[in-house]
Amino acid sequence: MRKRLAVHRLVSRTAAVILRQPARHHDAPPTPGPVRFLVMDLHERGGSVRSNLLLASGLAVRHRVEVLSAFVEEDEPFYPLPPGVEARVLDDRRPSGGWLRRALSRVPSLLVHPDDRCARLFSLWSDLQVLRALRSLEGGWLITTRPGLHLLAARFAPPGVVVVAREHDNFTKARSGVRRSLVALAPGIDALSTLTRADERDYVDLLAARGVHVFQAPNALAPMSGEPRRQREPVVLAAGRLVRQKGFDLLLEAFAPIAHDHPGWRLEVFGEGNQREALEARAEELGLTGSVHLRPPTRDIGEEMARAGVYVLSSRFEGFGRVVIEAMSKALPVVAFDCPRGPGEIITDGHDGLMAAPEDVAALSGALRTAIEDEALRRRLGEAGLGTAARYGLEPITARWEDELAALVAGRTDRAPQVEP
Repeated sequence: MRKRLAVHRLVSRTAAVILRQPARHHDAPPTPGPVRFLVMDLHERGGSVRSNLLLASGLAVRHRVEVLSAFVEEDEPFYPLPPGVEARVLDDRRPSGGWLRRALSRVPSLLVHPDDRCARLFSLWSDLQVLRALRSLEGGWLITTRPGLHLLAARFAPPGVVVVAREHDNFTKARSGVRRSLVALAPGIDALSTLTRADERDYVDLLAARGVHVFQAPNALAPMSGEPRRQREPVVLAAGRLVRQKGFDLLLEAFAPIAHDHPGWRLEVFGEGNQREALEARAEELGLTGSVHLRPPTRDIGEEMARAGVYVLSSRFEGFGRVVIEAMSKALPVVAFDCPRGPGEIITDGHDGLMAAPEDVAALSGALRTAIEDEALRRRLGEAGLGTAARYGLEPITARWEDELAALVAGRTDRAPQVEP
């Protein structure tokens, strides 16, 4: 890793010198322009893509908005592009292209920070396409959406572009190399947004003294199909990538005694990932074959939430936990681990959901049992959740972003050197 980091630093600095890249700083006068999002893969089905597209749709009411996708691999996007939002793919990996693109696509990335957990998905060809796109920007705001992209923009975006690093992961999961580089390249970052107040405090400690404005703006709630049903099905619902972070292995352990005592209830998990086979095997070992169903991802998760009896979040950690407010918007009571970070800032234990100590399987099982055995409690939690979810509507979240974007331009304008008439 040290060798990769040294190569990354050398190549990045050399590229800046060769390209005669003007230094970015917080006092540079801003140049008018659109709002642009720089994402990794616009066609993937991850929650961060959905979140960015939703915010883009809100900002498109008052701005020209464009999404730049570093690359795409799937033929079709999982989430549709909102009306009024433009998109541009920088590295189209679907079968096409000449020999140079194919050759450079086989070379690992040199410009994306190696401590970005997704650095391996980038290539030298995608590096060059992102670099070219950054240097072509003429103004406006650029909202970057993962650490490697934050740092590329901080180094290579033109001085007149206002760069906002939008963090989706929680601070505790940021690798030390990324943190050091954020500090080193802080003059190139105007602001950093977080999803939780806890992350806001940590990033303020890290970056505020370096002139980076840090603000908290949670994910907005996307419109979802499904009218909450009065009569719910005996279903414990969960959704997410089938990876260790989401803790579905812990959920199976917690659900096993529930399935034994309440055979009418079943667990349905919507998602895909590298733990599918292991989870299927564990469910069989626990005797849950008929009680647990691992289903593929669905665009109609709102319909599933509208009919289910309980939603459960079993994650070991979260960046925010937007699925919690999605469940609440369908009056679906939520049971969750109080994992770092996010769920504890959304759920008020006993009011609009039930919380269990992080990774405590017995506590999660007990909370599920409490909800399953008390229908009146489920109704009360679900009704309270409707009020909680309303605070995360697209309009108030977009208004928060509008205020921050305007303030960043005003702050830059106030600090810019005044030219004598």
